Amino acid sequence: MKTLAKTILHIDMDAFFAAIEVLDDPSLAGKPVIVGGTTKRGVVSTANYEARRFGVHSAMPIFMAKRKCPHGTFLPVRKERYAEISRKILDILKDFTPSIEQVSIDEAYLDITGTEELFGSPEQIVRRIKDRIRKETGLTCSIGVAPNKVLAKIGSDMNKPDGLTIILANDVEEFLSRLPVEKIPGVGKRSLDRLQRYGIKMVGDLGRFSEERLLKEFGKFGHRLYEIAKGADASYVVARRETKSISSEETLPSDTGDLSVLRKRVMSHADRVAQRLRKEGFKGGTITIKITFSDFSAITKSHTVAEATDSSKTIAETAVKLLFDQPLRAKVRLIGVAVSNLEKSAENSQLGLFEEEHNKVKERKVDQTMDKIREKFGTKVITRGED
Repeated sequence: MKTLAKTILHIDMDAFFAAIEVLDDPSLAGKPVIVGGTTKRGVVSTANYEARRFGVHSAMPIFMAKRKCPHGTFLPVRKERYAEISRKILDILKDFTPSIEQVSIDEAYLDITGTEELFGSPEQIVRRIKDRIRKETGLTCSIGVAPNKVLAKIGSDMNKPDGLTIILANDVEEFLSRLPVEKIPGVGKRSLDRLQRYGIKMVGDLGRFSEERLLKEFGKFGHRLYEIAKGADASYVVARRETKSISSEETLPSDTGDLSVLRKRVMSHADRVAQRLRKEGFKGGTITIKITFSDFSAITKSHTVAEATDSSKTIAETAVKLLFDQPLRAKVRLIGVAVSNLEKSAENSQLGLFEEEHNKVKERKVDQTMDKIREKFGTKVITRGED
């Protein structure tokens, strides 16, 4: 029986965070917009294409981005808003195939093999997806279509923004022969320098080398290079994995060893995590704090509670105790809270009549009231007070 050739899409939203900021504030259209930490210690999460013309890019320190683009608009990250739009996009994609692997908030792989009778040719499907995303969210995306994931990802990066690149199975060899090696996912500056020292400038040049030679020169990555040179990729589109943990963390405005400051930050992050647990219908059994010190060394400390919880109070109290039980060997740069060992909480579950009734019911009502207020007015309008 002949195996059906795969048709894989890689969808990558264009400058996702910055594009949403422009969507929400049209006065920013055409201006350089940089989203990320707003302090000198922060880094760029996303820069729109106007900002990229000045050399601003993701992961660049904010102070450097301000030097390169002093007239740019610098905005803080709004995770809840970006996640909201991401969910809308995912719902659109689900109308075309259940085989979706979301790899980040703004990109996903789709396996649309065998859907032609329902939706038309791969090009027709892709154009329908792009059109719906634009109409329903106001945003653009770039899509690569290919026989496998690695080629689809390469394709989605070819003609940004609002790009479409289709690589047919019969055209793979010719496409790779003209593809610069720096377009291979995972090839950074160091590996690019090494490849070019061997005279490898195009992916097609890799064909001069045996797999053994590439393994000797580049280690495990050599095998990956060999496979890509042949246009091969055996990995499958894996449907969305279950959430393993929910976390919240931040780099502090300045390094500190003040436990009162750290306690407040831990309580704030615990509250955010608990809110997300309730929103996504989870409870968690293990509570963890993460601390990164001024020398960039890091530690995590965890505690498993007797019963899985989504209570802000329980998570905050446990996280604060973990903080106070941990001697601080240096000032703290980053702090965060995570909850893992997740399980689905029963929908609209009622507390039993005999399990510490009064306090648990009271805590649940407080949490639900705070969630409703935040959903309506924003996450910063109300915070949990300290006992």
